Amino acid sequence: MMSEIIINSTREETRVAILEGGQVAELYIERKKDASLVGNTYKGKVVRILPGMQSAFVDIGLEKAAFLYVADIYPNLTDYPNFIEEADNEETLDVITDKRKKPQHLPIEEILQEGQEIIVQVSKDPIGSKGARVTSYVTIPGRYLVIMPGVEHIGISRRIEREEERQRLKEIIEGMRPPNFGFIVRTASEESTAEEVKKDMDFLVLLWENITKKQDKIQVPGLLYSDIDLAFRSVRDLLVQDVERVVVDSEEEYRKIVDFVNTYIPKLLDKIEFYEGKEPIFDAFGIELEISRALGRKVWLKSGGYIVIDQTEALTAIDVNTGKFVGKASLEDTILKTNLEAVREIAYQIRLRNIGGIIIIDFIDMEKEDNRNKLFTSFKEAMSKDRAKSTIFQVSELGLIEMTRKRVRDSLGRILCEPCPYCEGKGYVKSPITICYDIFREIRKIASLGPEKKIFINAHPAVVDLLYDEERQGLEDIEKAMNIKVIVKADNTMHQEHYEVALL
Repeated sequence: MMSEIIINSTREETRVAILEGGQVAELYIERKKDASLVGNTYKGKVVRILPGMQSAFVDIGLEKAAFLYVADIYPNLTDYPNFIEEADNEETLDVITDKRKKPQHLPIEEILQEGQEIIVQVSKDPIGSKGARVTSYVTIPGRYLVIMPGVEHIGISRRIEREEERQRLKEIIEGMRPPNFGFIVRTASEESTAEEVKKDMDFLVLLWENITKKQDKIQVPGLLYSDIDLAFRSVRDLLVQDVERVVVDSEEEYRKIVDFVNTYIPKLLDKIEFYEGKEPIFDAFGIELEISRALGRKVWLKSGGYIVIDQTEALTAIDVNTGKFVGKASLEDTILKTNLEAVREIAYQIRLRNIGGIIIIDFIDMEKEDNRNKLFTSFKEAMSKDRAKSTIFQVSELGLIEMTRKRVRDSLGRILCEPCPYCEGKGYVKSPITICYDIFREIRKIASLGPEKKIFINAHPAVVDLLYDEERQGLEDIEKAMNIKVIVKADNTMHQEHYEVALL
C-alpha cells in the first residue's frame, strides 16, 4: 500500500504522521524540550548493582539513573549473542553468518562493579516513573545499514523477502565489511547499489571512530553521540520506494531535508514536497481530527457498536460492546459482526496510540469455536501491518485476547495528556452525598470528644447545597442529639472531595 509522510514542524515541536490509504496509521511527536533519547550513547558510571534483580543502575547524566539488565551487557570476556531481535524501527532481522548459541551470562556482580565506567546506549526512553533502559550493545543506524561495533555478524531485514535480493546484499556487505564491525542491512537497502551501501558504511565507520576518540576526552557522565531529530529520522528510516511523497510545511525543514535526501538518496528527491496551502497541514490532511479521536476513551464503530480503551500503569484493557447495533440475523451473527469490525478498529487504535506492554482485549463472547478462530485470524492479520513487535495469544474461554506489544516510548495519550488534577487520574470523585455523610461522621466524632457548642464546616458549594436542602433534616438531627450548633459555609475554591470541620 502506498503511503505518505506528513511533517508539521514548528519552533516548539515536530509532528510526523504516516498515512496509509489516506488514513493516519502512525503518529510521532517530538517536543524540543523533551526530545527522545533512544539511540543516544553515553559514557556512564555504575552507581548501584542489584544481584537479586541481575541488573544495575547507571548514571548517564539524567534526572533518574538508567536501568541496565544483565542480558544487555556486552563484556569483552563473552561472545556477542548470535541474534539481533530488532533493528531501529522494529525491523526484525535474520542473522546470516556466524550463527552461535546465545552465551550463558555471568552473574552481574561478576561483570560490573559500582563506580565502574561503561559505554551504554538508550534503548527505551524514560516512561512514567521509570528511568531510561540502556544496553551496552551499541548500534548506530544509517540510511541503508546499522553498524554494530565489535561484532562479526551480518543481519538482513526480513522485510526484504526476495531471496535473490537478500543474497545480493549479503555478498555486497561481505565484500566490503571492515574487520571487527557487524552490519544490519535495513529495508531501505532493497534495490540499492553497491556504491550507495559503501557510502553509508564508510560514514558509519567514521562516525564510530569519532565516538571512540571522544570517549577518552569527556567526563563521566557524558554524551558521546546523539541521534538526529525526528524529521530527519523519519526521512532516513521511513522514506522507501512505496512512499508516495513526503510533505513538509516548514520551509527551513524542507531545505534541510532536500539537502539530506540529495546527499544520501538523490533518486528519491522528487518525492519531497513543500506544503504551501493556507490551511494548517494537519488539518488539510485530516490528521488533527484523528488525534482528537485517539485521545478519547470511547471509540464508536460504524455499525453502532463501540470499544472502550483504558490504560493503566501495568496494562491496557480494551472492551468491545454492541452498543446500538442490533443486527439482522441471529445473536451469534450480530456478535461476530461486531467483533470483526472491532478487530480492525482496535488494531488501528493500538498502532495510532502507540499502546505498548500488556494488552487485554475483551471481545463479546461467542459460543462457536469456528467464530473464535475466525476472530483470532482476523486480529493477527490486522496487526501484521504494525512494525512494532507483538505476541498475540488465542482467544480464551472468556472471550479475551491477550497480547504484548513492544514499548520503546510513551503512548500518544501519555505524551499529550497528564492525569486529571481534580480526580488525580482515578477517573471519578466522591459524590456530594457521600461527602455529606463523611461530614456527618466527622461532626459526631468531634462532638463526642467534649462539650463543644459550635462546629464550623467549610465545603464545596455542591456539598453545601445538599446540607441546606435534602440533608438539612439530618444536620438538624445531629445538632439536637449532640447539643451543638453547626455553621456551614460554601467555598468555591475547594475540591469537591475536600472539606474542613473545625471548632469555634
